[in-house]
Amino acid sequence: MAQLPSARQLRAIGHKLHPILTVAGNGLSESVLMELDRALIDHELIKVKLAVGGRDTRDQVLAELLESSGASLVQRVGNTALVLRRSENPDPKKSNLIRSLI
Repeated sequence: MAQLPSARQLRAIGHKLHPILTVAGNGLSESVLMELDRALIDHELIKVKLAVGGRDTRDQVLAELLESSGASLVQRVGNTALVLRRSENPDPKKSNLIRSLI
């Protein structure tokens, strides 16, 4: 596995990304968690939009999302979180980390 880019580099890569997953009124349903897992396997670095309740609710949902997926938070701005989970064998055509280095 290649060396992980710095937090600054990850934020720069994430700046260009659009949210790939939206967590809305139903919260973290099983289908949302499955889609999150698929997106992290494919892309490694993704943006997640949190369209649920107030700040405390968003904080709680984000904490549950990170814990259940094993991902780490790179940055959070308002309703959008930039989330990272490295993949064992990333696909160079899909991984946002690999594609940004090419």
